[in-house]
Amino acid sequence: MESLENWRVLNQHLNTFDEQTVLAMLEHEKKNRCRAMFLQRLHQRYNALRVSRERIELLGTARSI
Repeated sequence: MESLENWRVLNQHLNTFDEQTVLAMLEHEKKNRCRAMFLQRLHQRYNALRVSRERIELLGTARSI
């Protein structure tokens, strides 16, 4: 995974990836180099994407007042 090459490359491309790609990158980092800063950043981005998706799903079922 080229985007996990170094910190600059990761941050340069991370916002262009979807939730599944970021999760795959997180799993890859956990199994391979296991760098704490990379794990934290990937988890942070994955969580932001997940929360956004869940909020859209939740509000899609809500009734307006």
